[in-house]
Amino acid sequence: MSEVQQYDVILDAREERCPMPLLKLKLALAKMSSGDVICVYATDAGSLRDIPHYLDLVGLPLLEQGESEGSFYFVIAKQELES
Repeated sequence: MSEVQQYDVILDAREERCPMPLLKLKLALAKMSSGDVICVYATDAGSLRDIPHYLDLVGLPLLEQGESEGSFYFVIAKQELES
């Protein structure tokens, strides 16, 4: 996994049940600036499906995804969507 310093926002949604990790990600993205990078930590297995699917729907890039120490992590870049 990448170094922590590379993230503008770290969202710890471990121990949160579906759909909370995705909802918290949506809220965090709304507050972020274009170009910011967020790392989301989750333990709910539904996040493995929900987060990448949501990112595909809205057109945001998933930079990195993996599992570390019993948690899943997702690294996402916020970009302004073209109209």
